[in-house]
Amino acid sequence: MLKGKHKGDVSFAGGKGDPSDRDVVATALREAREELGVTIPAERVWGVMKPLRDTSGMMIAPVLANLGPLEELAFKPNPEEVDEIFTLSLSHLSNPQNRGYTNFRTGNKYGYTLPVFRNSKHRVWGLTAVALDHTLKLLIPPYGSVTEVFNG
Repeated sequence: MLKGKHKGDVSFAGGKGDPSDRDVVATALREAREELGVTIPAERVWGVMKPLRDTSGMMIAPVLANLGPLEELAFKPNPEEVDEIFTLSLSHLSNPQNRGYTNFRTGNKYGYTLPVFRNSKHRVWGLTAVALDHTLKLLIPPYGSVTEVFNG
């Protein structure tokens, strides 16, 4: 039901800060409550990752947290903002067959390249894929040879 250029895109919960938000962590926790219907205690937050800038110049500050076992979470997605909640395993995300790259043009020439993660139904791309790629590099270094960890 979102309007604008991000309608239908896969993304993590998040949004603009409210005046009542103390910091980006408070914004992330509030957005998780509003969009996903889950309350995440602040002590579950691992930290704030390197900020990312989108093509319009807006800064995104990814907040990384351990939600605990997914089976214990009672998601109540906001239907005005969330169409579907899905998960992808670390083994799926680290499998080279499920990863790729998209090249973007700026005018008539090559501009930049971003990662893409695929499964049968969804495609994670753009800044969501960049944040996911950075997260994987933190969680499972060296990221390039992670399939060896899961397969052997």
